[in-house]
Amino acid sequence: MTSHTCDSHRTRAWLDIMPAMAYKAGATTTLVKRTEIDSLAMPVYGAAPTGDIPQVARAHGFINTAYPCMNDVQLAIGESTFGGRPSLRTERGMIECEVLVRLLMERCATAREAIRTAGELLAKYGWIDEGEMLSICDTKEAWHLEIVGPGKGNLGAIWAAQRIPDDHVTVNANAARIRQIDLKNPDYYMASENVFTVAQDSGWWNPAKGPFEFCYAYDLGRTSNAATRREWRVLSLVAPSLKLDPESENFPFSVKPDTLVTLDKMVRIFQDYYEGTDYNFIKDLTWVNEKGVTEISPLANPFMPYDMNKMLRINGGWGWRGERTIARWYTMYATITQSRDWLPAEVGGVVWLAFDNVATSIYVPLYCSITDVAQSYKTPGRTEGFRRDCAWWAFNHLGTLAAQRWGDMRHDVTAVWVPMQRELFANQADVEKEALRLLEKDKKQARKYLTDYSVKWGDKVVARAWRLGEELWTKYDEKF
Repeated sequence: MTSHTCDSHRTRAWLDIMPAMAYKAGATTTLVKRTEIDSLAMPVYGAAPTGDIPQVARAHGFINTAYPCMNDVQLAIGESTFGGRPSLRTERGMIECEVLVRLLMERCATAREAIRTAGELLAKYGWIDEGEMLSICDTKEAWHLEIVGPGKGNLGAIWAAQRIPDDHVTVNANAARIRQIDLKNPDYYMASENVFTVAQDSGWWNPAKGPFEFCYAYDLGRTSNAATRREWRVLSLVAPSLKLDPESENFPFSVKPDTLVTLDKMVRIFQDYYEGTDYNFIKDLTWVNEKGVTEISPLANPFMPYDMNKMLRINGGWGWRGERTIARWYTMYATITQSRDWLPAEVGGVVWLAFDNVATSIYVPLYCSITDVAQSYKTPGRTEGFRRDCAWWAFNHLGTLAAQRWGDMRHDVTAVWVPMQRELFANQADVEKEALRLLEKDKKQARKYLTDYSVKWGDKVVARAWRLGEELWTKYDEKF
């Protein structure tokens, strides 16, 4: 399993399915870089071509989210930006992160192949993005790949990859995590040829003072509470027995969870905002009721369209210092993937996808063999502004409304989504049993069955999100 929250209100608010493709000899594919466009209804990213490179003869199909999340052979990828040293950025190259993920989805079947292919592409065509982490899973292995640029005026990239043990969990929360790397153990480590020399030549690592550590050489984010606090929270939620110190600068790269990490557990982690800890953003917003009992204000919430942490004098950015919850109001979409080797790829690969703030949303299954998604999922939502036929707007509308009275409304939201989410998880075994039965007879019928199931639930949750927003507006009309 891997996961991702796309926390950016410029990123596109739609997705579709890219089918497997065959290309003639000599075919090329165009690479692009993001450009900021502020002249439309809402801020968005545009795409400026950076050049063409040879296309492969056969490209896998994939679920085409902004950062493509899974292809038709169960290769799954998540993403997290960590920035890296500004001096490593370069404009001499062609590949940004979203483009790299798309190329890997088209060309690769395994995590190791994806890492090797990324290294080859970046060496030849050049990385022009800031520091990025990709969590890459196939049916057998999970890897963590961190990439930074080669420095101003240079072509290529610097990168390192570390494998996650089969019974462990790791996390990336916008800061590099890889520390020491042992390239004599290729079963667990890979890296670019320049990974040590650039750090040493730049004065970021002195072998006489200690071993090389990737995150300290190439990133500056280990002192950011915005990253480390979320790392602590995730690892503590899966392995509370470790009693990790929330004030630490570093945590284990990965931990063995105390209990099995289920889909339900994954959802709850992504909906977390430190409630029940000293770092709860609403803990100081209290009032005394008529009985003299101290209560949390119903207006207190961490998810307003502006950050509550400014009111509490907390820097909420993901830069050097600050606090940042796991659930965020500016998430565009979130994914949790499953790649399962005991099932055929058509059934084994599934992406659970939610729109907008995960704390007020629900995950719907998209199997990697489906041929379509609900129409509202494919509808752009930012270039023209608010529209009722776009799935993202249904959840953004609901989440923004619930944020205005989070202390009360969150209970109304979870009362609707929790039973539906449980129903979806409970349905999974029966749905896949039927898909396997159909797969033995007719692959097209099996794919249609899974497609229809995903479309049905997409339509269902979007309609319910709109209706739930109307119910909240009605219920709290006189209480705002």
